[in-house]
Amino acid sequence: MYDYLIVGAGLFGSVFAYEAKKRGKKCLVIDKRDHIGGNIYTEEIEGINVHKYGAHIFHTNNKKIWDYVNNFAEFNRYTNSPIANYKGELYNLPFNMNTFNKLWGVTTPAEAKQKIEEQKQASGINQPSNLEEQAISLVGTDIYEKLIKGYTEKQWGRSAKELPSFIIKRLPVRFTYDNNYFNDRYQGIPVGGYNVIIEKMLEGTDVRLNVDFFKEREALESLAKKVVFTGMIDQYYDYQYGVLEYRSLQFETKVIKDTDNFQGNAVVNYTDKETPYTRVIEHKHFEFGTQDSTVITEEYPMEWKPGDEPYYPINDEKNNGVYKKYKDLADNETKVIFGGRLATYKYYDMHQVIGAALVTIDKEFTE
Repeated sequence: MYDYLIVGAGLFGSVFAYEAKKRGKKCLVIDKRDHIGGNIYTEEIEGINVHKYGAHIFHTNNKKIWDYVNNFAEFNRYTNSPIANYKGELYNLPFNMNTFNKLWGVTTPAEAKQKIEEQKQASGINQPSNLEEQAISLVGTDIYEKLIKGYTEKQWGRSAKELPSFIIKRLPVRFTYDNNYFNDRYQGIPVGGYNVIIEKMLEGTDVRLNVDFFKEREALESLAKKVVFTGMIDQYYDYQYGVLEYRSLQFETKVIKDTDNFQGNAVVNYTDKETPYTRVIEHKHFEFGTQDSTVITEEYPMEWKPGDEPYYPINDEKNNGVYKKYKDLADNETKVIFGGRLATYKYYDMHQVIGAALVTIDKEFTE
């Protein structure tokens, strides 16, 4: 008999299992995949730690979370500085003085601000009603057309005019020559990949892989006093209020043996509409690799349908309304704990997942 059946061996489930074990509890962790780690899993190819489910860069302003995760791995000094490729033209992200200089030839913040203001005024947008209008009202037409429109429409599979303005409310715009994408104080990649962290968290805990909770639900639930569920909350309740929608991704990973450096950067975004993928990841640059070959991944956004891997919740009014109905059911459960991005229908960064798991643990063991 276990104290907790933890459905999902991702970051939330692993933190919960680790903390529960510290408190003398016995956990069984199951996952339908053939590996632990959820979407932060890294697979070694050609001696390179490949981020199998997209780029994951750890960043946080929370020293408590940073210190916590450093208990499990040493982090390198990697700084996220993506590049935008628009039809062969390369621009720094986030939008900063390097971007503005390349676009307009300006060299001072005052010149850059004046250029953006002129374009905002020329657009005549006073009350943005969609993503396109919101973006233009923030950064002007040039940046929108070259660096936002194509990428965003590929990412969401819809015209920017059909997307809500809130998606892009807080565009990072800097009037300094700073290519660091994140403002957070702490940032890096775990040396040896994220598997190092998850393996240490689950050390000494029973783990079963290739197990589908829904195919063996009754038998699995009978093994534990409580369930920690990190899967899709609508699936848990058999979609009784409808299916929550997501955007999905397809990854095309390629080994390139005849070069040690394909693009010179870990992440390059393709912001034109003609290129079918949104970005290319060259994994070795996350850990400053010196291998003779390299591995790249092209990332293709796609419409999600049941059975596909859910990545980005579509938090519009309709879906949030459906989620609230499921959350009301979840709030009344006494033997089930819901956590993680799928169970809470919310996009989380890694530090937020860890923080939410620690809050959940505190609540569970202080009540």
